Amino acid sequence: MYTNSKLSKAVRLALAFGAASTMALAGVAGAQEEENEEEREARESERPERIQVVGSRIRTDGIDNATPIDIISAEIATEQGLNTLGELLRTSTIASGSDQLISAYSVGFVTAGGAGAESISMRGLGANRTLVLLNGRRAGPAGTRGQVAAFDMNSLPVTVVERVEILKDGASSLYGSDAVAGVINIITKRGDEKSINVSGSQPFDSGGETFRINGTWGTAFDRGSYRVVADFNHNTGLKRGDRDHFGCPTRYFFDPTSGERADPIDPRTGDYHCNDSGFGLWVNNGGRFQFDRDGFGFPGAASGSPYGNPLLTQAPAGWYWAGHTKETDGWFDNTSALHKNRTMIPETRVWSVYQQADYDLTDTVSMYGEMMHSSRETYIDSVRQFWTSNPGLASYIPVNTLPGWEASNPALGVMPVGLTDHFSSKTTVDYSRFVAGLEGSLGYWNWDISWQRSLNRGEYRNQIIFQDSMIMAHEHLLGLNDCTGITAVSLKQCTQVNWFTDGHLSGTDYGPGVKDFLFGEEVGNTIYKQDTIDAYITGDLFDLPAGVLATAVGVSYQTDNLQDTPGYHTRMGNSWGLTGAGITAGRSTTKAIYAEIQAPLIRDLPLIEALDLTASARYNEVNTYGSGDTYKISANWTIGHGFRMRASRGTSFRAPALFELFLENQTGFAGQNTDPCVNWIESTNEILQANCRAAGVPESYIAAVGGSMTLVTGGGAGQLDAETSTSEGIGLVYTSPQNRFAASVDYYDVTIRGQISNVAGSSVMSRCYFSEAGFANEPFCRQITRRTGNEGNNFDWGVEEVRGGYLNTSEQRVRGADFVLTYQDETPWGMLRVRLNHTSQIERYFKQFDDSTPTQFVGRIGNPKQTGTLNTTLMRDGISYNWNIRYVSSVSNYHLYTRGNLTAYRGEDVRFIADAPTYFMHSFSVNKQYDSGFDVTLGLSNVFDKRPPQASPAAVNTAGNTMLFASQYELLGRRAFLNASYKF
Repeated sequence: MYTNSKLSKAVRLALAFGAASTMALAGVAGAQEEENEEEREARESERPERIQVVGSRIRTDGIDNATPIDIISAEIATEQGLNTLGELLRTSTIASGSDQLISAYSVGFVTAGGAGAESISMRGLGANRTLVLLNGRRAGPAGTRGQVAAFDMNSLPVTVVERVEILKDGASSLYGSDAVAGVINIITKRGDEKSINVSGSQPFDSGGETFRINGTWGTAFDRGSYRVVADFNHNTGLKRGDRDHFGCPTRYFFDPTSGERADPIDPRTGDYHCNDSGFGLWVNNGGRFQFDRDGFGFPGAASGSPYGNPLLTQAPAGWYWAGHTKETDGWFDNTSALHKNRTMIPETRVWSVYQQADYDLTDTVSMYGEMMHSSRETYIDSVRQFWTSNPGLASYIPVNTLPGWEASNPALGVMPVGLTDHFSSKTTVDYSRFVAGLEGSLGYWNWDISWQRSLNRGEYRNQIIFQDSMIMAHEHLLGLNDCTGITAVSLKQCTQVNWFTDGHLSGTDYGPGVKDFLFGEEVGNTIYKQDTIDAYITGDLFDLPAGVLATAVGVSYQTDNLQDTPGYHTRMGNSWGLTGAGITAGRSTTKAIYAEIQAPLIRDLPLIEALDLTASARYNEVNTYGSGDTYKISANWTIGHGFRMRASRGTSFRAPALFELFLENQTGFAGQNTDPCVNWIESTNEILQANCRAAGVPESYIAAVGGSMTLVTGGGAGQLDAETSTSEGIGLVYTSPQNRFAASVDYYDVTIRGQISNVAGSSVMSRCYFSEAGFANEPFCRQITRRTGNEGNNFDWGVEEVRGGYLNTSEQRVRGADFVLTYQDETPWGMLRVRLNHTSQIERYFKQFDDSTPTQFVGRIGNPKQTGTLNTTLMRDGISYNWNIRYVSSVSNYHLYTRGNLTAYRGEDVRFIADAPTYFMHSFSVNKQYDSGFDVTLGLSNVFDKRPPQASPAAVNTAGNTMLFASQYELLGRRAFLNASYKF
């Protein structure tokens, strides 16, 4: 039957890498002499089966392909105790050389795709520039919030995956937009397996446990087959208090001479002071007043020199002054149960079902289909500060107006800064994907037509603080209202807030009704729908002297729809301390026609055993920006004696994502001190002076008195063009006889031009006021609105609004080399297999504008120059022993600072830490397969309990003292894992 024919297998494997895959040729040379008709027919009848898997007819570890390819077996996830598809992909050197989006980053930060989303950025070029395919077809975006553009790796259970094929250079001529950095093709399991699988991971310290149960039912019959996989995965999450290195951050300063710690000591603990987000009464002459909650016995706030505030004559019992000397810095009370309960790794539950089926309609025509649905729930608990800071209102309150407080100078004021854990969220993402198609054959030609829909529905439920309630409470504090009204947006009855009690400041007791008045919840929704119709035909055109000229021709039509509706209070700008945003909605259509040929040019000459050329081209028309074309040319030269060279050059493009085009204005705030025209008359820059004068800013404008400026970020519809890129590569491959040893080295060079990036308000102002074109001619100046400076606004010339957003900027470039070594042989101890993957980054930089100084990333934290994996497997007596080593080279951010690793703390030089040494992480596992159908793997991850590098929070983003935005490091510590399956 057609289901089991070689032709059917060839077509299905062709689908494994997409409609316009690189063709594989008959690997034999054509006859060089004339032949009669009978000989020709006989030769054609003996043509070998031709399959398409990542551009090569012969499947190996990726070393024999015409372009550099990594093939990652899903067995690695079992061998290393990896729980998600994202974790599996981060073992590849195309990901470990740069920081990747992991779910932990969505705690306290707004990340693309929303809370809990994970994506892969190949070569550090961005997840939007990495095309993800599922069985050769686009995997549509998944996630929440307006910046949904990439596939969420949590949407697909790793237990469904057979392997991942990674094409490591640009491929837009084959696949269209987004394949700038390369392509990740996820191949799902097929066959008639029936099994149940249970796996779990248990760290040696509590927190971060995972559990998974998975069931598979597959069967094949005369004319087809089907397979169903159901999966449930639970990650219990990790709290900051579960690990010392995520707990309370210390300053992590050192004496530059002796090397001893230079942090202040907390007398309550005798240890280095915890410098987490604080609470208390910020004092306008330095430090803050705090309540001695533990009764330690600190000197009173009005006790006089040296520990009392010199301007304070009276204070209630229990209040003390901290943070005015190095000694009293250690008195800051920055620890609480709220801090310890913050989420580090979100708790996540994912339910998934995957179905695949095919049926032979005739001996030459088959129908097939796929269905996937996953539902992810992500829970995050967080903590935030809140204080009396609102536009147009005084933040510092005179001490003399507070009961029990008295100052000798009426100018002494305090700003109450409270702490709350009302900053939690629950995110639900339902992702569905449907595929239906027909495939068939016409002689040596194969054809395919398919329809695909991916549908993402996300809901993000967030706890917020009401802006209108904060303003009303603040006005009441200042005596501007009598607290009898109802707030304008949240419709809350005014409730008196006890701003200056310890219970309010520490977040433990706000008083009656205050929680309901200040705090609330809102729900936002995101829908992303993508439809694709693709049709192609592939086969042989005619014979060349060196073989068969093969081709593929196809067309595709794709629509994308995005609608993100933030919660009501966010849309109304009523979420205190967070940016406002409107509804982001947009649609795009993409039409394309593509073609590819693969030609065997030379066979059996000295030093040229074979020379093949592959060329592909694509024409694209996108309604949101226009049309364009891309191409790619690849050469594969078999030199002889096991040596081969490969080279390629191609162009790629990335159409603007829907959120980059249609993002509805998001608002934020910045201080007026970022305005270059403040005190411009004293500047030595004549260009700045001329532009500020042309803007109408008077010479007398020496201070910004109008409070904050509004920063607006919006989409670039109507002005954005597609990004374009050029990708070049050349490599040398060696394979020994009997394939015992193989090695390859590949150089890559990718340059992106017209890159779409979000230009911040500070960049807009800098480009305007330092522009040589002049204020009247500089387009960026039209993005700035100033106040009029009249009597009605107190003669304020401050910036009212700066409109930033998505623009085509300059360029980004990456260069480097990939190395692969493999060895396998039968030894006295068993079958030994060793594989080393190593990537050396030469350069990676970003230029925002043509005259900007390039920002170099290689060698920075999160961007190691050298990265690699070494996998060793020994199989003996039916048992497999696996040892894996992942490593990254040392990194440092000291070059970003004018004094290197030195800074000043309380007038003395100290050394801070903003580097990390070379990091190795080991895992070990043992696998045993039993004749009864049981398969058991037991192992240890992070065998030597390697802790992630520690850094100074003053110089590096950290959680505790652990570096953030450095996804290469292990966060959980040593953990044991178990995987057990039974095949029926």
